[in-house]
Amino acid sequence: MAVKQYRPTSPGRRGMTGSTFEEITKDKPEKSLLIALRKKAGRNNSGRLTVRHHGGGSKRYLRVLDFKRDKIGIPGRVAAIEYDPNRTARIALIYYIDGEKRYILAPIGLNVGDTILSGPEAEVRPGNNLPMKLMPSGTLIHNVEFQKGRGAQLVRSAGVAAQLMAKEGERVLVRLPSGEMRYILADCTATVGQVGNIDHQAVKLGKAGRARWLGRRPSVRGTAMTPRDHPHGGGEGRSPIGLPGPKSPWGKPTLGHKTRKKSKPSNRMIIKRRGK
Repeated sequence: MAVKQYRPTSPGRRGMTGSTFEEITKDKPEKSLLIALRKKAGRNNSGRLTVRHHGGGSKRYLRVLDFKRDKIGIPGRVAAIEYDPNRTARIALIYYIDGEKRYILAPIGLNVGDTILSGPEAEVRPGNNLPMKLMPSGTLIHNVEFQKGRGAQLVRSAGVAAQLMAKEGERVLVRLPSGEMRYILADCTATVGQVGNIDHQAVKLGKAGRARWLGRRPSVRGTAMTPRDHPHGGGEGRSPIGLPGPKSPWGKPTLGHKTRKKSKPSNRMIIKRRGK
């Protein structure tokens, strides 16, 4: 994938970049794998706003992705590489020999016509899914399971990859994209390769309206509010945050304040914390 630069025909276009979509081979999604996506606008089941800065955005359908990769031993052929408006990565449409169709995340090196396989007998090749205990050390992986049988929860964004560092008994040591080193059960599965669309981070929105198309509403600084709306608000002119430090709108410590509990069971699985 490459990034294209727009001509500065307006102030919003100046500096704006976008994807070329040259890897996309199919315009229309597979109808049998679509679900209507109702907008929540950051509200819970009572209608109260619980997540700020969400709302609006273009209408879209949810593509049902196969994160479990439980078609064990059944080969599938890559029929198309498609755009997914709900995620940063591209998705691949797979036709299995038993007639079923599924979407998976499209890694780098997976092309139309390639064959993929899931299960212990799969080769270590981009797009194949197998238990991490059967992979050699140093393998780049994505779509990583955290709990056996639950489906992939880690390393699913555009351009990211984890690395299998070592195998120690019933666990494997994995380096995540954040820099965190942690143990994961060796029976958990992962997909070989790096997630595609690696130039996603280089795209500049260029104007506020493009963020609104994505469903992102404006964010207002706390210092620009009144004291009744935010702990940072009020004062004559511009004021520093002051002591005892930065706060959230509800008075809780923020901006670097650690909230992870020391008693969390998975703490003992983390060998090295993620970098800044």
